[in-house]
Amino acid sequence: MTIRTYAGISALLLASLLMSLIGVIGEGNFYKDIDITWGEHGSVKILRSNFLVLSLDQSSGSGFRSKEQYLFGRIDMQLKLVSGNSAGTVTAYYLSSEGPNHDEIDFEFLGNLSGEPYMVHTNIYTQGVGNREQQFYLWFDPTKSFHTYTIVWNPQRIIFMVDNIPIRVFNNYEARGVPFASSQPMRLYSSLWCAEQWATRGGLVKTSWSFAPFKAYFNNFDAKASSRIDNTWQPQDLDANDGRSLRWVQKYYMIYNYCKDYKRFPQGRPRECRRSRFS
Repeated sequence: MTIRTYAGISALLLASLLMSLIGVIGEGNFYKDIDITWGEHGSVKILRSNFLVLSLDQSSGSGFRSKEQYLFGRIDMQLKLVSGNSAGTVTAYYLSSEGPNHDEIDFEFLGNLSGEPYMVHTNIYTQGVGNREQQFYLWFDPTKSFHTYTIVWNPQRIIFMVDNIPIRVFNNYEARGVPFASSQPMRLYSSLWCAEQWATRGGLVKTSWSFAPFKAYFNNFDAKASSRIDNTWQPQDLDANDGRSLRWVQKYYMIYNYCKDYKRFPQGRPRECRRSRFS
Protein backbone atom coordinates (compact mmCIF):
# COMPACT_ATOMS: atom_id res chain seq x y z
CA MET A 1 0.00 0.00 0.00
CA THR A 2 1.29 3.44 -0.89
CA ILE A 3 1.29 5.79 2.08
CA ARG A 4 0.22 9.32 1.27
CA THR A 5 0.44 12.44 3.38
CA TYR A 6 -2.02 15.29 3.47
CA ALA A 7 -0.85 18.73 4.46
CA GLY A 8 -4.37 20.07 4.87
CA ILE A 9 -5.30 17.90 7.85
CA SER A 10 -5.72 20.02 10.95
CA ALA A 11 -4.27 18.82 14.22
CA LEU A 12 -6.78 20.93 16.13
CA LEU A 13 -10.29 19.64 15.45
CA LEU A 14 -11.29 19.77 19.09
CA ALA A 15 -12.79 23.23 18.93
CA SER A 16 -15.52 22.16 16.53
CA LEU A 17 -16.18 18.80 18.13
CA LEU A 18 -16.00 19.17 21.93
CA MET A 19 -19.42 19.53 23.45
CA SER A 20 -20.86 21.46 26.36
CA LEU A 21 -22.42 18.85 28.64
CA ILE A 22 -23.90 18.56 32.08
CA GLY A 23 -22.99 15.61 34.26
CA VAL A 24 -19.61 15.48 32.55
CA ILE A 25 -17.23 12.59 33.20
CA GLY A 26 -13.60 13.55 32.68
CA GLU A 27 -10.23 11.90 32.24
CA GLY A 28 -10.42 8.22 33.09
CA ASN A 29 -8.60 6.15 35.69
CA PHE A 30 -8.44 2.45 34.88
CA TYR A 31 -8.19 1.51 38.56
CA LYS A 32 -11.48 3.27 39.38
CA ASP A 33 -13.42 3.54 36.14
CA ILE A 34 -13.50 0.05 34.59
CA ASP A 35 -14.62 -3.47 35.39
CA ILE A 36 -12.73 -6.46 34.01
CA THR A 37 -15.32 -8.49 32.09
CA TRP A 38 -13.31 -11.55 31.13
CA GLY A 39 -9.83 -13.02 31.02
CA GLU A 40 -7.76 -15.62 32.85
CA HIS A 41 -4.27 -15.81 34.36
CA GLY A 42 -3.85 -12.05 34.70
CA SER A 43 -4.61 -11.37 31.05
CA VAL A 44 -5.81 -7.86 31.97
CA LYS A 45 -3.05 -5.83 33.62
CA ILE A 46 -3.45 -2.27 34.84
CA LEU A 47 0.10 -0.94 35.08
CA ARG A 48 -0.77 2.67 35.87
CA SER A 49 -3.97 4.63 36.35
CA ASN A 50 -3.90 5.53 32.64
CA PHE A 51 -2.17 2.43 31.19
CA LEU A 52 -3.63 -1.05 30.64
CA VAL A 53 -2.63 -4.19 28.72
CA LEU A 54 -4.93 -6.89 27.29
CA SER A 55 -3.53 -10.33 26.41
CA LEU A 56 -4.74 -13.23 24.30
CA ASP A 57 -3.50 -16.81 24.30
CA GLN A 58 -5.08 -20.17 23.48
CA SER A 59 -6.73 -20.37 26.88
CA SER A 60 -8.37 -16.97 26.99
CA GLY A 61 -8.81 -13.53 25.57
CA SER A 62 -9.55 -10.56 27.78
CA GLY A 63 -11.71 -7.49 28.08
CA PHE A 64 -13.07 -4.66 30.20
CA ARG A 65 -15.93 -2.17 30.27
CA SER A 66 -16.54 1.22 31.81
CA LYS A 67 -18.45 1.42 35.07
CA GLU A 68 -20.27 4.50 33.82
CA GLN A 69 -22.91 4.65 31.11
CA TYR A 70 -22.89 7.57 28.68
CA LEU A 71 -25.63 9.27 26.72
CA PHE A 72 -23.74 11.32 24.14
CA GLY A 73 -20.20 12.56 24.42
CA ARG A 74 -16.69 12.14 23.15
CA ILE A 75 -14.64 9.06 24.06
CA ASP A 76 -10.88 9.09 23.40
CA MET A 77 -8.51 6.17 23.84
CA GLN A 78 -4.89 5.74 22.80
CA LEU A 79 -4.17 2.23 21.51
CA LYS A 80 -1.09 0.38 20.37
CA LEU A 81 -2.21 -2.75 18.53
CA VAL A 82 -0.90 -6.31 18.48
CA SER A 83 2.39 -6.39 16.58
CA GLY A 84 3.93 -9.03 14.33
CA ASN A 85 1.84 -11.89 12.98
CA SER A 86 -1.52 -11.04 14.54
CA ALA A 87 -3.71 -12.87 12.00
CA GLY A 88 -7.06 -13.87 13.43
CA THR A 89 -6.91 -11.49 16.38
CA VAL A 90 -9.39 -8.67 16.89
CA THR A 91 -8.91 -5.71 19.19
CA ALA A 92 -12.37 -4.25 19.82
CA TYR A 93 -13.13 -0.77 21.14
CA TYR A 94 -16.79 0.22 21.13
CA LEU A 95 -19.81 1.68 22.86
CA SER A 96 -22.84 -0.51 23.50
CA SER A 97 -26.11 -0.47 25.38
CA GLU A 98 -27.69 -3.65 26.73
CA GLY A 99 -30.50 -5.93 25.59
CA PRO A 100 -31.63 -7.46 22.28
CA ASN A 101 -32.54 -4.06 20.81
CA HIS A 102 -29.23 -2.52 21.76
CA ASP A 103 -27.38 0.36 20.12
CA GLU A 104 -23.67 0.01 19.38
CA ILE A 105 -20.83 2.05 17.85
CA ASP A 106 -17.88 -0.15 16.84
CA PHE A 107 -14.19 0.16 16.19
CA GLU A 108 -12.65 -3.26 15.48
CA PHE A 109 -9.01 -3.69 14.49
CA LEU A 110 -8.43 -6.87 12.50
CA GLY A 111 -5.00 -8.49 12.79
CA ASN A 112 -2.81 -9.45 9.87
CA LEU A 113 0.21 -11.34 8.67
CA SER A 114 3.47 -9.55 9.39
CA GLY A 115 4.04 -6.68 7.00
CA GLU A 116 0.42 -6.35 5.91
CA PRO A 117 -1.72 -3.35 6.89
CA TYR A 118 -4.22 -3.51 9.73
CA MET A 119 -7.88 -3.29 8.74
CA VAL A 120 -10.12 -0.96 10.74
CA HIS A 121 -13.68 -2.26 10.76
CA THR A 122 -16.46 0.14 11.82
CA ASN A 123 -20.14 -0.58 12.31
CA ILE A 124 -23.22 1.04 13.83
CA TYR A 125 -26.14 -0.82 15.40
CA THR A 126 -29.47 0.80 16.16
CA GLN A 127 -32.29 -1.09 17.87
CA GLY A 128 -30.35 -4.34 17.50
CA VAL A 129 -29.71 -4.00 13.76
CA GLY A 130 -26.25 -3.36 12.32
CA ASN A 131 -25.12 -4.08 8.75
CA ARG A 132 -23.60 -0.61 8.35
CA GLU A 133 -19.99 -1.61 7.85
CA GLN A 134 -17.21 0.61 6.57
CA GLN A 135 -13.62 -0.61 6.52
CA PHE A 136 -10.34 1.25 6.20
CA TYR A 137 -6.60 0.79 6.11
CA LEU A 138 -4.53 3.16 8.21
CA TRP A 139 -1.88 5.54 6.87
CA PHE A 140 0.59 4.48 9.59
CA ASP A 141 1.70 1.35 11.44
CA PRO A 142 -0.62 1.16 14.49
CA THR A 143 1.66 -1.33 16.27
CA LYS A 144 4.71 0.95 16.54
CA SER A 145 3.33 3.67 18.77
CA PHE A 146 0.13 4.91 20.39
CA HIS A 147 -2.53 6.61 18.28
CA THR A 148 -5.79 8.18 19.45
CA TYR A 149 -9.09 6.62 18.39
CA THR A 150 -12.19 8.68 19.09
CA ILE A 151 -15.94 8.19 19.03
CA VAL A 152 -17.96 11.41 18.98
CA TRP A 153 -21.65 10.76 19.60
CA ASN A 154 -24.13 13.59 19.73
CA PRO A 155 -27.79 14.07 18.77
CA GLN A 156 -26.82 15.15 15.25
CA ARG A 157 -24.27 12.50 14.22
CA ILE A 158 -21.72 9.85 15.10
CA ILE A 159 -18.11 10.56 14.12
CA PHE A 160 -15.24 8.08 14.06
CA MET A 161 -11.82 9.75 14.32
CA VAL A 162 -8.19 8.67 14.21
CA ASP A 163 -5.67 11.14 15.62
CA ASN A 164 -8.39 13.81 15.40
CA ILE A 165 -8.95 13.06 11.70
CA PRO A 166 -12.55 12.08 10.89
CA ILE A 167 -12.75 8.82 8.93
CA ARG A 168 -16.49 8.20 9.08
CA VAL A 169 -19.66 10.17 9.79
CA PHE A 170 -23.15 8.73 10.37
CA ASN A 171 -25.74 11.48 10.43
CA ASN A 172 -29.04 11.44 12.30
CA TYR A 173 -31.69 10.84 9.66
CA GLU A 174 -34.54 9.92 11.96
CA ALA A 175 -36.67 12.38 9.99
CA ARG A 176 -36.19 10.05 6.99
CA GLY A 177 -37.22 7.04 9.03
CA VAL A 178 -33.65 5.88 9.74
CA PRO A 179 -33.15 4.70 13.35
CA PHE A 180 -30.45 6.55 15.28
CA ALA A 181 -28.78 5.87 18.63
CA SER A 182 -30.46 8.66 20.56
CA SER A 183 -31.98 7.30 23.76
CA GLN A 184 -30.09 4.29 25.14
CA PRO A 185 -27.10 4.97 27.41
CA MET A 186 -23.99 3.00 26.44
CA ARG A 187 -20.88 1.75 28.17
CA LEU A 188 -17.41 1.65 26.71
CA TYR A 189 -16.17 -1.89 26.04
CA SER A 190 -12.85 -3.20 24.84
CA SER A 191 -11.51 -6.71 24.28
CA LEU A 192 -8.80 -8.74 22.60
CA TRP A 193 -10.05 -12.03 21.22
CA CYS A 194 -9.62 -14.64 18.49
CA ALA A 195 -11.87 -14.43 15.43
CA GLU A 196 -9.87 -16.56 13.03
CA GLN A 197 -13.07 -17.88 11.44
CA TRP A 198 -13.60 -14.56 9.67
CA ALA A 199 -11.16 -11.83 10.70
CA THR A 200 -8.20 -12.28 8.34
CA ARG A 201 -9.02 -12.60 4.64
CA GLY A 202 -12.45 -13.93 5.50
CA GLY A 203 -11.01 -16.67 7.72
CA LEU A 204 -8.50 -17.99 5.20
CA VAL A 205 -5.55 -17.15 7.48
CA LYS A 206 -5.64 -18.80 10.90
CA THR A 207 -4.09 -17.62 14.14
CA SER A 208 -0.51 -18.76 14.69
CA TRP A 209 -0.41 -19.46 18.43
CA SER A 210 3.37 -19.73 18.39
CA PHE A 211 3.33 -15.91 18.49
CA ALA A 212 1.12 -15.80 21.62
CA PRO A 213 0.58 -14.19 23.99
CA PHE A 214 -0.74 -11.37 21.83
CA LYS A 215 -0.92 -7.99 23.53
CA ALA A 216 -2.77 -4.74 22.92
CA TYR A 217 -2.00 -1.60 24.90
CA PHE A 218 -4.41 1.10 26.10
CA ASN A 219 -3.45 4.55 27.30
CA ASN A 220 -5.11 7.79 28.41
CA PHE A 221 -8.79 6.85 28.42
CA ASP A 222 -10.77 10.11 28.39
CA ALA A 223 -14.57 10.37 28.45
CA LYS A 224 -16.03 13.82 27.93
CA ALA A 225 -19.51 12.42 28.20
CA SER A 226 -22.81 12.80 29.98
CA SER A 227 -25.03 10.37 31.82
CA ARG A 228 -28.16 12.22 30.68
CA ILE A 229 -29.42 14.38 27.83
CA ASP A 230 -28.60 18.07 28.02
CA ASN A 231 -31.63 19.81 26.57
CA THR A 232 -29.62 22.99 26.02
CA TRP A 233 -27.21 21.21 23.68
CA GLN A 234 -26.64 23.23 20.54
CA PRO A 235 -26.19 21.50 17.16
CA GLN A 236 -22.61 20.58 16.27
CA ASP A 237 -21.17 20.59 12.79
CA LEU A 238 -17.97 19.67 10.98
CA ASP A 239 -16.06 22.48 9.33
CA ALA A 240 -14.72 22.57 5.78
CA ASN A 241 -11.30 21.29 6.82
CA ASP A 242 -12.91 18.32 8.55
CA GLY A 243 -14.78 17.60 5.34
CA ARG A 244 -11.56 17.66 3.29
CA SER A 245 -9.89 15.33 5.78
CA LEU A 246 -12.83 12.94 5.65
CA ARG A 247 -12.85 12.86 1.86
CA TRP A 248 -9.08 12.24 1.80
CA VAL A 249 -9.40 9.21 4.09
CA GLN A 250 -12.36 7.83 2.20
CA LYS A 251 -10.68 8.30 -1.18
CA TYR A 252 -7.33 6.70 -0.34
CA TYR A 253 -7.95 4.37 2.60
CA MET A 254 -11.55 3.17 2.56
CA ILE A 255 -11.73 -0.43 1.32
CA TYR A 256 -15.40 -1.22 1.92
CA ASN A 257 -18.55 0.89 2.18
CA TYR A 258 -21.91 -0.81 2.61
CA CYS A 259 -23.56 2.14 0.89
CA LYS A 260 -21.74 1.23 -2.34
CA ASP A 261 -22.38 -2.51 -2.14
CA TYR A 262 -25.19 -2.55 -4.69
CA LYS A 263 -25.31 -6.36 -4.90
CA ARG A 264 -26.06 -6.51 -1.20
CA PHE A 265 -29.13 -4.29 -1.56
CA PRO A 266 -30.88 -5.31 -4.81
CA GLN A 267 -34.07 -3.60 -3.66
CA GLY A 268 -32.29 -0.30 -3.14
CA ARG A 269 -29.67 1.09 -0.80
CA PRO A 270 -30.52 2.04 2.80
CA ARG A 271 -32.07 5.47 3.20
CA GLU A 272 -29.07 6.90 5.03
CA CYS A 273 -26.90 6.18 1.97
CA ARG A 274 -28.40 9.10 0.06
CA ARG A 275 -25.78 11.73 -0.62
CA SER A 276 -25.28 14.36 2.04
CA ARG A 277 -22.53 16.77 2.92
CA PHE A 278 -20.36 14.33 4.85
CA SER A 279 -21.68 10.81 4.11
